[in-house]
Order: sequence, then structure tokens, then C-alpha cells
Amino acid sequence: MAKVVIFGAGDIARLAHYYFLHDSEHEVVAFAVDKEYRKGGTFLDLPLIDFDSVTARYPVTDCKMFVALSYNRMNHVRAEKYALAKKMGYELLSYVSSRCSLLTENPVGENCFILEDNTIQPFATVGNNVTLWSGNHIGHDSVIGDHCFITSHVVISGNTRVGDYSFIGVNATLRNGITIANETLIGAGAVIMKNTVEKGVYLPPRAVLHHKKSDEIEL
Repeated sequence: MAKVVIFGAGDIARLAHYYFLHDSEHEVVAFAVDKEYRKGGTFLDLPLIDFDSVTARYPVTDCKMFVALSYNRMNHVRAEKYALAKKMGYELLSYVSSRCSLLTENPVGENCFILEDNTIQPFATVGNNVTLWSGNHIGHDSVIGDHCFITSHVVISGNTRVGDYSFIGVNATLRNGITIANETLIGAGAVIMKNTVEKGVYLPPRAVLHHKKSDEIEL
């Protein structure tokens, strides 16, 4: 059991607190944010402190840290705080849901947030500072690079490599054996059949408004 300081005070921090509380042996003892973003002295009835004072109040010898941030700036904001926490000497914890089918024997990286109903098949690798929201399929022998954010119900087929700092939207599908280049942005519902280019943005066709009203259509 470890005492944990969560960096963040938004929705993801609130969810991280819930998961650590209900599905881990770790105890969240405080939240920390950059001074200019701190509003008040508590969050979820726990201390909310300035990040630049965290080591004085919660030293690295007593506590570990989890950086609970989103995909802002293609995950670079979360990566910067992750790197800073490591430089300060903190061990970065990962959360892996007990309801995740974790079949790979490869160790999950640091500061990962892997929620329920993910299937991570044998021989797959998950890097550092990766978020896997609920319900994804990570195929056998696939590699998820560092600082990625994969939303929900994404299918990553076997032997696929996802490059660092990538974002993959809800219900996207990646065929087997391809390489997703670093900092690729894949929109919700996109089907990716070949390698992507670095910093490429891949968007699927969007639904269009039909000329008829719903009560004019017989189901």
C-alpha cells in the first residue's frame, strides 16, 4: 500500500481518486496543481496544494504520485508534469483496473491509467504515461508508445505500433501490422488501414442531417 498524491483537480483527477479508492490498495492523501490553477485549499475533502510545495509536505520518501491530466496539446502537458514529478524524485504509480483483461506478461509502464473492460492481449506492450479509457482491444504483439491517450472502444489489431504522443478517438479501428507515427491524431470512428505520417490528422466522414424529420420515417 502506498500513499499517493494526485496531480490535477479536474474530472480525470476525480475519477483517478475514485478508482484508487475503490479498486486499489493505495491511499490518496492529497491533490496538487500549479499555483495559478489552485482554487481553495481542498478537493474531494483532501488537501489541495501548490505543486511547487509538494515535496515539503509530502516527501518522496513517504509518497508516490499519479499525474491525472488529459490529452491537452497532444499529451504534452501530461508528459511535462510526468517528467517533472520524476525529476523531483517521485515514483509514478499506474492504475490498472481489476476488470481489465491483462493477458500480456510485459510490465505496464509508469503513470498509466487503464480502466475497466480493456483487453490487452499476450505479448502486447504498454509504455509510460498511457491512458486507456474503458473498453479497448489491444491486439497481440502490439506496442503502445509513451504519452498516448486512447479513448473508448478502440480496436488496435495485432502487431500494430502506436507512436508516442498519439491520440485515438472513440470507436476507431486500426488494422493489423501497421505503424501509427508519433503524434498522430485519429478521430472518432476512423478506420486506419495503412501507416500514418507524423503529426497527421485522420478524420472519418461525419453523419449528415437527413431532409426528413424522425416522425416522417417508418421504423
